Amino acid sequence: MSDPIGKLAPHQRALLDTWLPGARVVRDHSWGIVETTVLELTHGDRRLILKAGGATDHHIARELRAHREWLTPWTSRGRASSLVHGDVDAKLLVTTYLPGELVTAVSPDVFRQAGELLAMLHDRPSGTDDYERRENAKCLRLLDGPHRIAPATVDRLRELITGWPAEPEPVVPTHGDWQPRNWLIHEGVVAVIDFGRAALRPAYTDLSRLAAQDFRDDPALETAFFEGYGSDPRTPGGWDRGRMREAIGTACWAYAQGIDDFEAQGHRMIAEALAENSSSDVSTG
Repeated sequence: MSDPIGKLAPHQRALLDTWLPGARVVRDHSWGIVETTVLELTHGDRRLILKAGGATDHHIARELRAHREWLTPWTSRGRASSLVHGDVDAKLLVTTYLPGELVTAVSPDVFRQAGELLAMLHDRPSGTDDYERRENAKCLRLLDGPHRIAPATVDRLRELITGWPAEPEPVVPTHGDWQPRNWLIHEGVVAVIDFGRAALRPAYTDLSRLAAQDFRDDPALETAFFEGYGSDPRTPGGWDRGRMREAIGTACWAYAQGIDDFEAQGHRMIAEALAENSSSDVSTG
């Protein structure tokens, strides 16, 4: 078997040797879909996680910012890993290891805890941002690129997007990929991993993937989640536009990655969002 450290660029290996001389790889947790390498290491009596980004990676910078600015409400409770080393230019970071297994058996208790955790992160207003304008432009770029969205649907989506508002929007720290695959459970306690999509966004954006999957499959999970969260951040108009953006992004990204079932989910999300749009107005609010 090849050495997983060999996945790292030479400058990353050199920096790792400086930070953690003699570190040993225990397990390779890389997904193989994106260019991020994730390795479980031991160094002395410490158990650590290393993440290394490829040449075009932008996730490591987001993850480092999250660790440095936003995660204290979680790390202080042992509900997220703590940063040990990090270098934005090298696209390399090392964190403490969190015990537990990825959540596979969802339950109302897991979702109640997930709601409580997300409320801790969102409880840090960070002013306003041109999120709407930026995301509108991103959606139009995606529709210009390769995908399998029907031409008539593309025309309808363009018509909607060009009519959407672009005013500054209140934002908070968000995880960016809030769903069970990024939650660990250990002795009944839920913790959080993977901050490669963390950024300042409207709070409701962290609910998009739950609404498209878990809430849709089991309304009891949605009820439990909001019991933990304490309120509902889904604003009229903004939430509907966010769902549409998430749908477009899902269909286009999954097509580019060749993940057929996820692409099909994206097309379903688009159809559902358009159907709801026919009975409501997502252009304002």
